[in-house]
Amino acid sequence: MEMQLPPHEGDVLSVVDMHTGGEPLRIILGGYPEVRGDTVLSKRRHVREHLDQLRKVLMYEPRGHYDMYGALIVDSEIPEADLGVLFMHNEGYSTMCGHAVIALGRFAVDYKLVKEPQSPETQVNIHCPCGLVKAFVEYSAGKTGGVRFLSVPAFAFATDVTVTVEGFGEVTVDVSYGGAFYAFVDAQRFNLDVTKSRTRDLVDAATAVTNAVRSQVKLHHPTSDDLAFLYGTILTDGKDGFSSEPTSNVCVFAEAQVDRSPTGSGVTARVALQYHKGLIQLNQTRTFQSGATGSQFTGKAVEETRCGDFRAVVVEVAGRAFYTGVSRFVQEPDDKLTHGFLLN
Repeated sequence: MEMQLPPHEGDVLSVVDMHTGGEPLRIILGGYPEVRGDTVLSKRRHVREHLDQLRKVLMYEPRGHYDMYGALIVDSEIPEADLGVLFMHNEGYSTMCGHAVIALGRFAVDYKLVKEPQSPETQVNIHCPCGLVKAFVEYSAGKTGGVRFLSVPAFAFATDVTVTVEGFGEVTVDVSYGGAFYAFVDAQRFNLDVTKSRTRDLVDAATAVTNAVRSQVKLHHPTSDDLAFLYGTILTDGKDGFSSEPTSNVCVFAEAQVDRSPTGSGVTARVALQYHKGLIQLNQTRTFQSGATGSQFTGKAVEETRCGDFRAVVVEVAGRAFYTGVSRFVQEPDDKLTHGFLLN
């Protein structure tokens, strides 16, 4: 039986769903009105101020869920970019998302958003709100595979900062940037284990840290004020020194949203932090494991650079993304829940 849309009014929202290391990505193909703005950052401001109801329709229940993640493809002002992208989640709009870049790299090749694919790798230039990110997609015999990407300049913003965390007292954290800012702290500080403790306990601790850092540490980014916000907190297993063994972490971002993957921008920021502390060297590959699902990314610092006054590195992150389906969503005018809701 051929699937047909039910009677409906309004535009159809068409999406392709993927996941990277268990973390979902809903790529929006159609149904959005024109996104205005001369730059990707100005387009981000436009959707936040004028089209936010559509983020809720696609990210929130009943079409999504509390931890859904999305990507809206837009035009880029950078000539060498193959596509621009806006990231969205339960709270709003991020500036960088590594798991999404890995999925979008494969998607761009499969959906012919780039010129003729090349073997063994096809380069895809993705303009994220934080800047141009170069992805390299394995391609052989017409099939796409794993993806690696080179980050924007990543840097340690502040190390060994003491903040007062509600319910936990004084806690020492590091803050690092990998396309977005994260606070890092060893989960053992809260008597937690990122691979064994209850997710709720990890979320509560990480959220308390995020709230403390947001209120007590003033962030700034050398190139744009739009990038100067704390995205979330990453709890680690404390194994930051170089090792061939995987190191685990759990990222809690946005509005207490839990990343199922090791977190691509989080891995970028963590590698930059480890490099800054002299714990790893250039081209030393580390394996980062999600405490939530056990999925893995690899990461390594490949080049020294600068970002304003900060000593920075370009980080290579690699992983796999997989398709889960395609959908077309409609809104019925008499559906009182059509604009979406969340259960906290």
